[in-house]
Amino acid sequence: MKKKAIAELEVLEWLEEKVKEINPGKNVTVKKSGGDKFLWFLRKGGVTREPDFIATINDEEIEFEFQYAEKADLPFFDFKVSKVAKKKAEKREAIENKLFIYIHKPSLKYAIIKPKWIMENAEYGMVPAWRSYAFRVLKDDFEQILEDDNKLKKLIKIIDMKNYILNFQYDLININKEKFSHLLQGVIDENKIIKIIPKDLDSFFKICFILDNMNKVSENANLWLIYLLNYIKKDNTLNEISKIVYCMDFLYSKIELKSNELNSVIDKNKELFQFIKKYLKIWIILKKLTN
Repeated sequence: MKKKAIAELEVLEWLEEKVKEINPGKNVTVKKSGGDKFLWFLRKGGVTREPDFIATINDEEIEFEFQYAEKADLPFFDFKVSKVAKKKAEKREAIENKLFIYIHKPSLKYAIIKPKWIMENAEYGMVPAWRSYAFRVLKDDFEQILEDDNKLKKLIKIIDMKNYILNFQYDLININKEKFSHLLQGVIDENKIIKIIPKDLDSFFKICFILDNMNKVSENANLWLIYLLNYIKKDNTLNEISKIVYCMDFLYSKIELKSNELNSVIDKNKELFQFIKKYLKIWIILKKLTN
C-alpha cells in the first residue's frame, strides 16, 4: 500500500460529509474509483486516468481528484495537466464535471477546486520532481482559498499513524534484504547451501522476495496467489503473517483476477486482520500486566 492510498482510504468518509454539506437536501454517496478501488493500491503499477473518487449527487456523477501537501513552505501547488484540461483544436479547455479536493496537512485546511479556477490562476511550468510540465498555482494565491476544518486534525493524525506503520514495514523489508545478502554471501564465503523447500511458507516468501527485487513475476502468478492463501491459518505467527502479506502484495499488484479469485483474496485479508487484532489484544493485556 502506498502513502496516497492510505490517505484516500481515510479521506473517503470525510469527503462524503463535505459533499453533503455543499449539496444540502440531496442524495449523496462517494465511492473510491481508479485502479485501486478494491484493495487500495494500484494493480499492475503505472498511472490510471480514472479519478480517485466518484460522487453521485442525486443522479449526477462528479469526479474528484485527491491531492495533499505535506510541507508548509511550498512555493507552488502543482496539478497534472491531463487531470485539469483536455485539448480541443490545439487549445486546452478545463475539464467539466470534475473537482479537486486538496488537503494542506500542515495548516489543517482544505479546498475544493474547479479545474477552471486552476487554469485561470496557475502558470504553466516545469515541475522538477515530476520531470514534466504542470499547472502551478503560487502559494499566496492558493492559500487564499483554503478553509479550516477541525475534523482534519483527527483525520491527519490517523493518516500519519498509518504512514508510521508503513515506514515500519519498509524497515522490515530492509532487514530481510540484509538477511538475504548474508545468506547469499555465505554460499561463497562459507560454502553454505541455500535450501528452497517445496510447500513451505518461508521458501515461498524467499522466491517472491527474490523475484520482486529482480522486477520479475511468475507466469502462473494467479495460481501462486491462490496457493498462497492456503498458508493462512488461525495459528499463524506475526512473522508468518508478515511473509504472507508481503507475498500477497507482490502477486496481487501484478495480475488481473477473476471475481471469485478477488473475493477469496478479500475474505482472506479479513481473516488476517482478525488474527492481527488478536495479537494486538494480547499485547495490550501484557502491557497492562507489566506496568
